Amino acid sequence: MRTSKMGMKNIKLSNLDEMYPAQDILMQTGQIKQYGSGVYAYDNIPLKVLDNIEEIIKKNFNKADYIEVQMPIIQLDEIWKRSGRYDQYLEEGVTMISKTDKGTYCLAPTAEEAITVFVENRITSHKQMPVGYYQIGPKFRNEIRNRGYLLRGKEFLMFDLYTFDKDEKSMIENYNKVKETYFKTFKEIGLDIVAVAADNGAMGGKNSEEIMALSKIGEDTILYDEQTNQGLNVEVLEKEDAENYLKENYNIENIKNLKEEKACELGHIFALGTKYSDSMDIKYIDDQNNRKPFYMGCYGIGVSRVLGLIYENNVIKENGNAVGYSLPISVTPYYLYIISNDKKMDIAEETYNKFLDRDIEVIIDDVKGSIGEKIRKAKILGIPYIAIMGNNTEDGFVEIERTKDGAKKTMRIDEMVDIIENMKNTKKDINLE
Repeated sequence: MRTSKMGMKNIKLSNLDEMYPAQDILMQTGQIKQYGSGVYAYDNIPLKVLDNIEEIIKKNFNKADYIEVQMPIIQLDEIWKRSGRYDQYLEEGVTMISKTDKGTYCLAPTAEEAITVFVENRITSHKQMPVGYYQIGPKFRNEIRNRGYLLRGKEFLMFDLYTFDKDEKSMIENYNKVKETYFKTFKEIGLDIVAVAADNGAMGGKNSEEIMALSKIGEDTILYDEQTNQGLNVEVLEKEDAENYLKENYNIENIKNLKEEKACELGHIFALGTKYSDSMDIKYIDDQNNRKPFYMGCYGIGVSRVLGLIYENNVIKENGNAVGYSLPISVTPYYLYIISNDKKMDIAEETYNKFLDRDIEVIIDDVKGSIGEKIRKAKILGIPYIAIMGNNTEDGFVEIERTKDGAKKTMRIDEMVDIIENMKNTKKDINLE
Protein backbone atom coordinates (compact mmCIF):
# COMPACT_ATOMS: atom_id res chain seq x y z
CA MET A 1 0.00 0.00 0.00
CA ARG A 2 1.12 3.57 -0.73
CA THR A 3 0.86 6.27 1.93
CA SER A 4 -0.23 8.69 -0.80
CA LYS A 5 -3.51 6.72 -1.05
CA MET A 6 -4.21 6.67 2.69
CA GLY A 7 -5.48 10.22 3.17
CA MET A 8 -3.45 10.48 6.35
CA LYS A 9 -2.02 13.84 7.38
CA ASN A 10 0.97 14.56 9.61
CA ILE A 11 -0.66 14.97 12.99
CA LYS A 12 1.11 15.91 16.19
CA LEU A 13 -0.17 13.76 19.03
CA SER A 14 -1.31 15.74 22.06
CA ASN A 15 -3.00 15.21 25.42
CA LEU A 16 -3.29 11.45 24.97
CA ASP A 17 -5.73 9.55 27.16
CA GLU A 18 -3.63 8.32 30.09
CA MET A 19 -5.57 5.08 30.45
CA TYR A 20 -6.01 4.26 26.76
CA PRO A 21 -3.19 6.03 24.84
CA ALA A 22 -3.06 3.58 21.91
CA GLN A 23 -6.74 3.88 21.04
CA ASP A 24 -6.54 7.66 21.48
CA ILE A 25 -3.75 7.64 18.88
CA LEU A 26 -6.07 5.72 16.55
CA MET A 27 -8.70 8.41 17.10
CA GLN A 28 -6.38 11.41 16.71
CA THR A 29 -4.86 10.03 13.49
CA GLY A 30 -8.20 9.04 11.96
CA GLN A 31 -7.50 5.30 11.95
CA ILE A 32 -10.79 4.86 13.76
CA LYS A 33 -13.58 7.39 13.35
CA GLN A 34 -16.18 7.95 16.05
CA TYR A 35 -19.75 8.50 14.83
CA GLY A 36 -21.23 8.64 18.29
CA SER A 37 -20.65 7.19 21.73
CA GLY A 38 -19.54 3.59 21.20
CA VAL A 39 -19.96 3.64 17.40
CA TYR A 40 -16.84 3.52 15.19
CA ALA A 41 -15.62 3.16 11.62
CA TYR A 42 -12.28 1.47 10.88
CA ASP A 43 -9.58 2.61 8.47
CA ASN A 44 -7.53 0.13 6.47
CA ILE A 45 -4.92 -1.02 9.01
CA PRO A 46 -7.10 -1.66 12.11
CA LEU A 47 -9.69 -3.26 9.82
CA LYS A 48 -7.09 -5.66 8.42
CA VAL A 49 -5.86 -6.42 11.95
CA LEU A 50 -9.47 -7.36 12.78
CA ASP A 51 -9.52 -9.62 9.71
CA ASN A 52 -6.33 -11.36 10.86
CA ILE A 53 -7.71 -11.89 14.37
CA GLU A 54 -10.84 -13.41 12.80
CA GLU A 55 -8.78 -15.76 10.63
CA ILE A 56 -6.83 -17.06 13.64
CA ILE A 57 -10.07 -17.66 15.55
CA LYS A 58 -11.68 -19.43 12.60
CA LYS A 59 -8.63 -21.60 11.94
CA ASN A 60 -8.45 -22.87 15.52
CA PHE A 61 -12.17 -23.55 15.92
CA ASN A 62 -12.40 -25.19 12.50
CA LYS A 63 -9.58 -27.51 13.60
CA ALA A 64 -11.59 -28.31 16.73
CA ASP A 65 -14.46 -29.44 14.45
CA TYR A 66 -16.90 -26.61 15.02
CA ILE A 67 -19.00 -25.36 12.10
CA GLU A 68 -19.23 -21.77 10.88
CA VAL A 69 -22.74 -20.40 10.22
CA GLN A 70 -24.37 -16.96 10.17
CA MET A 71 -27.42 -15.96 12.21
CA PRO A 72 -29.54 -12.87 11.35
CA ILE A 73 -28.50 -9.59 12.95
CA ILE A 74 -32.11 -8.44 13.27
CA GLN A 75 -34.33 -10.97 15.06
CA LEU A 76 -38.09 -10.94 15.55
CA ASP A 77 -39.04 -10.28 19.16
CA GLU A 78 -41.08 -13.52 19.10
CA ILE A 79 -38.07 -15.78 19.60
CA TRP A 80 -36.86 -13.68 22.54
CA LYS A 81 -40.31 -13.86 24.10
CA ARG A 82 -40.25 -17.60 23.51
CA SER A 83 -37.17 -17.97 25.72
CA GLY A 84 -38.48 -15.53 28.33
CA ARG A 85 -35.56 -13.10 28.02
CA TYR A 86 -37.25 -10.31 26.06
CA ASP A 87 -38.77 -8.41 28.99
CA GLN A 88 -35.64 -8.83 31.11
CA TYR A 89 -33.24 -7.55 28.45
CA LEU A 90 -35.61 -4.69 27.58
CA GLU A 91 -35.99 -3.72 31.24
CA GLU A 92 -32.20 -3.76 31.72
CA GLY A 93 -31.77 -1.56 28.65
CA VAL A 94 -29.39 -4.03 26.97
CA THR A 95 -31.32 -4.73 23.76
CA MET A 96 -31.86 -2.17 21.02
CA ILE A 97 -35.15 -2.66 19.18
CA SER A 98 -36.57 -1.51 15.88
CA LYS A 99 -40.36 -1.21 15.58
CA THR A 100 -41.75 -1.48 12.05
CA ASP A 101 -45.15 -2.01 10.47
CA LYS A 102 -44.02 -5.62 9.88
CA GLY A 103 -43.21 -6.31 13.52
CA THR A 104 -40.71 -5.53 16.26
CA TYR A 105 -37.12 -6.59 15.75
CA CYS A 106 -34.24 -6.93 18.19
CA LEU A 107 -30.76 -5.87 17.11
CA ALA A 108 -28.96 -8.99 18.26
CA PRO A 109 -26.89 -8.58 21.47
CA THR A 110 -26.28 -12.34 21.37
CA ALA A 111 -27.78 -15.35 19.57
CA GLU A 112 -28.87 -18.10 21.98
CA GLU A 113 -32.49 -17.86 20.82
CA ALA A 114 -31.63 -17.67 17.12
CA ILE A 115 -29.25 -20.63 17.20
CA THR A 116 -31.72 -22.73 19.23
CA VAL A 117 -34.39 -22.13 16.59
CA PHE A 118 -31.74 -22.89 13.93
CA VAL A 119 -31.18 -26.46 15.25
CA GLU A 120 -34.91 -27.11 15.61
CA ASN A 121 -35.78 -29.93 13.16
CA ARG A 122 -32.07 -29.98 12.13
CA ILE A 123 -30.50 -31.79 15.07
CA THR A 124 -33.18 -34.34 15.94
CA SER A 125 -31.26 -37.40 17.19
CA HIS A 126 -28.69 -38.17 19.88
CA LYS A 127 -26.59 -39.67 17.07
CA GLN A 128 -25.96 -36.20 15.62
CA MET A 129 -24.29 -34.90 18.77
CA PRO A 130 -22.02 -33.42 19.97
CA VAL A 131 -22.17 -30.51 17.56
CA GLY A 132 -21.25 -26.84 17.69
CA TYR A 133 -21.97 -23.84 15.47
CA TYR A 134 -20.11 -20.51 15.50
CA GLN A 135 -20.28 -17.16 13.77
CA ILE A 136 -18.36 -13.87 13.72
CA GLY A 137 -20.41 -10.76 13.14
CA PRO A 138 -21.71 -7.47 14.58
CA LYS A 139 -23.64 -7.35 17.83
CA PHE A 140 -25.46 -4.46 19.49
CA ARG A 141 -25.78 -3.56 23.16
CA ASN A 142 -26.98 -0.31 24.64
CA GLU A 143 -23.89 0.19 26.78
CA ILE A 144 -24.32 3.06 29.20
CA ARG A 145 -20.59 3.36 29.93
CA ASN A 146 -18.59 3.73 26.74
CA ARG A 147 -15.27 4.46 28.43
CA GLY A 148 -12.49 2.50 26.78
CA TYR A 149 -13.21 3.15 23.10
CA LEU A 150 -13.26 -0.26 21.34
CA LEU A 151 -13.31 -2.09 24.66
CA ARG A 152 -16.94 -1.12 25.26
CA GLY A 153 -18.89 -0.22 22.14
CA LYS A 154 -22.58 -0.12 21.34
CA GLU A 155 -21.82 -1.93 18.06
CA PHE A 156 -19.00 -4.46 18.20
CA LEU A 157 -17.64 -7.52 16.42
CA MET A 158 -18.18 -10.77 18.27
CA PHE A 159 -17.29 -14.43 17.89
CA ASP A 160 -20.05 -16.59 19.37
CA LEU A 161 -20.16 -20.39 19.49
CA TYR A 162 -23.05 -22.62 20.60
CA THR A 163 -22.73 -26.32 21.43
CA PHE A 164 -25.42 -28.99 21.69
CA ASP A 165 -25.04 -32.19 23.70
CA LYS A 166 -27.23 -35.04 24.86
CA ASP A 167 -26.43 -34.86 28.59
CA GLU A 168 -24.56 -32.86 31.23
CA LYS A 169 -21.41 -35.01 31.07
CA SER A 170 -21.07 -34.45 27.32
CA MET A 171 -21.78 -30.74 27.77
CA ILE A 172 -18.91 -30.38 30.27
CA GLU A 173 -16.57 -32.33 27.97
CA ASN A 174 -17.44 -29.92 25.16
CA TYR A 175 -17.01 -26.98 27.55
CA ASN A 176 -13.47 -28.09 28.41
CA LYS A 177 -12.64 -28.65 24.75
CA VAL A 178 -13.77 -25.13 23.84
CA LYS A 179 -11.84 -23.68 26.78
CA GLU A 180 -8.66 -25.41 25.59
CA THR A 181 -9.24 -24.01 22.09
CA TYR A 182 -9.53 -20.51 23.59
CA PHE A 183 -6.06 -20.82 25.11
CA LYS A 184 -4.57 -22.03 21.81
CA THR A 185 -6.26 -19.22 19.90
CA PHE A 186 -5.16 -16.40 22.20
CA LYS A 187 -1.62 -17.74 22.38
CA GLU A 188 -1.40 -17.48 18.58
CA ILE A 189 -2.93 -14.00 18.63
CA GLY A 190 -0.32 -12.94 21.18
CA LEU A 191 -2.35 -12.45 24.37
CA ASP A 192 -2.00 -14.38 27.64
CA ILE A 193 -5.41 -15.19 29.09
CA VAL A 194 -6.83 -16.40 32.37
CA ALA A 195 -10.09 -18.31 32.84
CA VAL A 196 -11.90 -16.50 35.66
CA ALA A 197 -14.76 -18.08 37.63
CA ALA A 198 -17.81 -15.85 37.31
CA ASP A 199 -21.55 -15.63 37.94
CA ASN A 200 -23.82 -16.74 35.07
CA GLY A 201 -26.13 -13.76 35.51
CA ALA A 202 -28.96 -13.39 32.98
CA MET A 203 -27.43 -16.03 30.71
CA GLY A 204 -28.31 -18.82 33.14
CA GLY A 205 -26.85 -22.30 33.33
CA LYS A 206 -24.17 -24.11 35.32
CA ASN A 207 -20.48 -23.22 34.83
CA SER A 208 -19.38 -19.77 33.77
CA GLU A 209 -15.89 -18.34 33.23
CA GLU A 210 -14.81 -14.95 31.95
CA ILE A 211 -11.82 -15.06 29.61
CA MET A 212 -9.54 -12.27 30.74
CA ALA A 213 -6.13 -10.87 29.95
CA LEU A 214 -4.06 -9.44 32.79
CA SER A 215 -3.76 -5.74 32.02
CA LYS A 216 -3.23 -2.46 33.86
CA ILE A 217 -6.10 -0.97 31.82
CA GLY A 218 -8.51 -3.67 32.98
CA GLU A 219 -11.80 -2.64 34.59
CA ASP A 220 -12.08 -5.85 36.61
CA THR A 221 -10.24 -7.01 39.72
CA ILE A 222 -9.56 -10.73 39.82
CA LEU A 223 -7.87 -13.20 42.15
CA TYR A 224 -5.41 -15.26 40.14
CA ASP A 225 -3.44 -18.49 40.68
CA GLU A 226 -0.23 -18.35 38.61
CA GLN A 227 0.32 -22.11 38.94
CA THR A 228 -3.05 -23.28 37.57
CA ASN A 229 -3.86 -20.23 35.38
CA GLN A 230 -7.24 -20.17 37.10
CA GLY A 231 -8.80 -17.04 38.50
CA LEU A 232 -12.03 -15.79 39.98
CA ASN A 233 -13.88 -12.50 39.80
CA VAL A 234 -14.18 -10.96 43.26
CA GLU A 235 -17.93 -10.53 42.56
CA VAL A 236 -18.31 -14.33 42.91
CA LEU A 237 -17.35 -14.07 46.58
CA GLU A 238 -20.64 -12.24 47.14
CA LYS A 239 -22.61 -15.39 46.26
CA GLU A 240 -24.33 -16.97 49.24
CA ASP A 241 -22.74 -20.37 48.52
CA ALA A 242 -19.46 -18.96 47.14
CA GLU A 243 -17.18 -21.44 48.91
CA ASN A 244 -19.02 -24.55 47.70
CA TYR A 245 -19.60 -23.03 44.23
CA LEU A 246 -15.85 -22.44 43.72
CA LYS A 247 -14.84 -25.85 45.06
CA GLU A 248 -17.44 -27.82 43.09
CA ASN A 249 -17.12 -26.06 39.75
CA TYR A 250 -13.54 -24.74 39.62
CA ASN A 251 -11.58 -26.79 42.17
CA ILE A 252 -10.65 -23.60 44.07
CA GLU A 253 -10.36 -24.46 47.77
CA ASN A 254 -8.21 -21.72 49.28
CA ILE A 255 -8.48 -18.17 47.96
CA LYS A 256 -5.60 -17.09 50.22
CA ASN A 257 -3.22 -18.55 47.60
CA LEU A 258 -4.57 -16.21 44.92
CA LYS A 259 -2.98 -12.93 43.83
CA GLU A 260 -5.02 -9.79 43.15
CA GLU A 261 -4.64 -8.42 39.59
CA LYS A 262 -6.36 -5.99 37.21
CA ALA A 263 -7.73 -7.68 34.11
CA CYS A 264 -9.61 -6.95 30.90
CA GLU A 265 -12.48 -9.23 29.87
CA LEU A 266 -12.17 -10.49 26.28
CA GLY A 267 -14.75 -13.27 26.32
CA HIS A 268 -17.12 -15.40 28.35
CA ILE A 269 -17.93 -19.11 28.31
CA PHE A 270 -21.08 -20.74 29.72
CA ALA A 271 -22.29 -24.28 30.30
CA LEU A 272 -25.98 -23.44 29.95
CA GLY A 273 -27.59 -26.79 30.64
CA THR A 274 -31.18 -27.05 29.36
CA LYS A 275 -32.27 -23.46 30.06
CA TYR A 276 -33.05 -22.56 26.43
CA SER A 277 -34.10 -25.93 25.06
CA ASP A 278 -36.59 -26.24 27.95
CA SER A 279 -37.96 -22.70 27.75
CA MET A 280 -38.25 -22.85 23.95
CA ASP A 281 -39.38 -26.52 23.93
CA ILE A 282 -36.76 -27.69 21.43
CA LYS A 283 -35.89 -31.37 21.92
CA TYR A 284 -34.10 -34.33 20.38
CA ILE A 285 -34.86 -38.08 20.40
CA ASP A 286 -32.62 -40.15 22.71
CA ASP A 287 -31.61 -43.82 22.37
CA GLN A 288 -34.83 -44.86 24.14
CA ASN A 289 -36.94 -42.92 21.64
CA ASN A 290 -37.83 -40.28 24.23
CA ARG A 291 -37.90 -36.50 23.64
CA LYS A 292 -35.15 -34.84 25.68
CA PRO A 293 -33.91 -31.24 25.97
CA PHE A 294 -30.51 -30.33 24.55
CA TYR A 295 -27.66 -29.50 26.91
CA MET A 296 -26.17 -26.31 25.52
CA GLY A 297 -23.05 -24.23 25.93
CA CYS A 298 -22.41 -20.72 24.64
CA TYR A 299 -19.04 -19.06 24.17
CA GLY A 300 -18.11 -15.52 23.13
CA ILE A 301 -15.06 -13.47 22.20
CA GLY A 302 -15.26 -9.70 21.79
CA VAL A 303 -13.16 -9.45 18.62
CA SER A 304 -13.10 -5.65 18.59
CA ARG A 305 -12.14 -5.75 22.28
CA VAL A 306 -9.23 -8.01 21.38
CA LEU A 307 -8.20 -5.45 18.76
CA GLY A 308 -8.28 -2.61 21.30
CA LEU A 309 -6.20 -4.55 23.82
CA ILE A 310 -3.63 -5.59 21.21
CA TYR A 311 -3.04 -1.92 20.44
CA GLU A 312 -2.86 -0.99 24.13
CA ASN A 313 -0.44 -3.86 24.90
CA ASN A 314 2.00 -2.83 22.17
CA VAL A 315 2.49 0.89 22.78
CA ILE A 316 5.89 2.40 21.90
CA LYS A 317 7.10 5.06 24.33
CA GLU A 318 9.88 7.59 23.89
CA ASN A 319 10.93 9.73 26.87
CA GLY A 320 7.93 8.37 28.73
CA ASN A 321 5.43 9.46 26.08
CA ALA A 322 3.41 7.19 23.78
CA VAL A 323 4.42 7.76 20.13
CA GLY A 324 2.72 4.81 18.47
CA TYR A 325 2.74 1.04 18.66
CA SER A 326 4.36 -2.02 17.11
CA LEU A 327 1.80 -4.59 16.05
CA PRO A 328 2.57 -8.29 16.71
CA ILE A 329 3.72 -10.30 13.68
CA SER A 330 0.78 -12.70 14.21
CA VAL A 331 -1.83 -10.07 13.31
CA THR A 332 -0.07 -7.22 11.49
CA PRO A 333 -1.43 -6.66 7.96
CA TYR A 334 1.80 -5.01 6.78
CA TYR A 335 5.18 -6.37 7.78
CA LEU A 336 7.41 -3.53 6.62
CA TYR A 337 7.32 0.23 6.07
CA ILE A 338 9.68 1.34 3.29
CA ILE A 339 11.27 4.78 3.69
CA SER A 340 13.73 6.59 1.44
CA ASN A 341 15.00 10.06 0.76
CA ASP A 342 14.03 11.71 -2.53
CA LYS A 343 17.25 10.59 -4.28
CA LYS A 344 16.60 6.91 -3.59
CA MET A 345 12.87 6.80 -4.32
CA ASP A 346 13.48 4.75 -7.49
CA ILE A 347 15.31 2.10 -5.42
CA ALA A 348 12.49 2.16 -2.88
CA GLU A 349 9.94 1.60 -5.68
CA GLU A 350 11.96 -1.35 -7.04
CA THR A 351 12.09 -2.85 -3.54
CA TYR A 352 8.35 -2.33 -3.06
CA ASN A 353 7.63 -4.14 -6.34
CA LYS A 354 9.82 -7.08 -5.25
CA PHE A 355 7.54 -7.56 -2.26
CA LEU A 356 4.42 -7.27 -4.43
CA ASP A 357 5.82 -9.95 -6.77
CA ARG A 358 6.10 -12.29 -3.77
CA ASP A 359 2.61 -11.43 -2.49
CA ILE A 360 4.01 -9.82 0.69
CA GLU A 361 2.01 -6.85 1.97
CA VAL A 362 4.20 -3.85 2.84
CA ILE A 363 3.79 -0.06 2.84
CA ILE A 364 5.90 2.38 0.87
CA ASP A 365 6.00 6.01 1.99
CA ASP A 366 5.82 7.77 -1.37
CA VAL A 367 4.95 11.20 0.05
CA LYS A 368 7.65 13.85 0.15
CA GLY A 369 8.98 14.52 3.63
CA SER A 370 11.93 14.03 5.94
CA ILE A 371 13.16 10.62 7.05
CA GLY A 372 12.25 11.57 10.63
CA GLU A 373 8.64 12.39 9.71
CA LYS A 374 8.30 9.08 7.86
CA ILE A 375 9.69 7.06 10.78
CA ARG A 376 7.18 8.78 13.08
CA LYS A 377 4.36 7.85 10.71
CA ALA A 378 5.48 4.21 10.58
CA LYS A 379 5.22 4.01 14.38
CA ILE A 380 1.82 5.72 14.43
CA LEU A 381 0.56 3.10 11.96
CA GLY A 382 1.98 0.26 14.08
CA ILE A 383 4.17 -1.35 11.40
CA PRO A 384 6.62 -3.75 13.14
CA TYR A 385 9.63 -3.13 10.85
CA ILE A 386 10.99 -0.13 8.95
CA ALA A 387 13.34 -0.28 5.94
CA ILE A 388 15.34 2.96 5.63
CA MET A 389 17.24 4.01 2.50
CA GLY A 390 18.87 7.32 3.32
CA ASN A 391 22.16 9.17 3.07
CA ASN A 392 23.88 6.71 5.41
CA THR A 393 23.09 3.57 3.39
CA GLU A 394 25.05 2.48 0.33
CA ASP A 395 23.24 1.67 -2.91
CA GLY A 396 21.86 -1.87 -2.77
CA PHE A 397 21.76 -1.79 1.05
CA VAL A 398 19.05 -0.93 3.58
CA GLU A 399 18.89 -0.31 7.30
CA ILE A 400 16.10 -2.32 8.90
CA GLU A 401 14.70 -1.26 12.28
CA ARG A 402 12.35 -3.09 14.61
CA THR A 403 9.90 -0.53 15.97
CA LYS A 404 9.12 -2.19 19.30
CA ASP A 405 12.68 -2.00 20.64
CA GLY A 406 14.67 0.09 18.14
CA ALA A 407 17.03 -2.77 17.18
CA LYS A 408 18.74 -2.06 13.82
CA LYS A 409 20.81 -3.87 11.22
CA THR A 410 22.17 -2.97 7.77
CA MET A 411 21.90 -5.62 5.04
CA ARG A 412 21.52 -6.08 1.32
CA ILE A 413 18.05 -5.36 -0.06
CA ASP A 414 17.62 -8.84 -1.54
CA GLU A 415 18.58 -10.39 1.79
CA MET A 416 16.00 -8.24 3.55
CA VAL A 417 13.25 -9.33 1.12
CA ASP A 418 14.06 -13.00 1.86
CA ILE A 419 14.05 -12.35 5.61
CA ILE A 420 10.69 -10.57 5.54
CA GLU A 421 9.19 -13.39 3.46
CA ASN A 422 10.42 -15.91 6.02
CA MET A 423 8.96 -13.79 8.83
CA LYS A 424 5.60 -13.76 7.06
CA ASN A 425 5.65 -17.56 6.72
CA THR A 426 6.86 -18.34 10.26
CA LYS A 427 5.21 -15.42 12.12
CA LYS A 428 8.47 -15.00 14.06
CA ASP A 429 10.43 -11.81 14.70
CA ILE A 430 13.68 -11.18 12.86
CA ASN A 431 17.01 -11.67 14.66
CA LEU A 432 18.80 -8.33 14.23
CA GLU A 433 21.88 -9.15 16.29
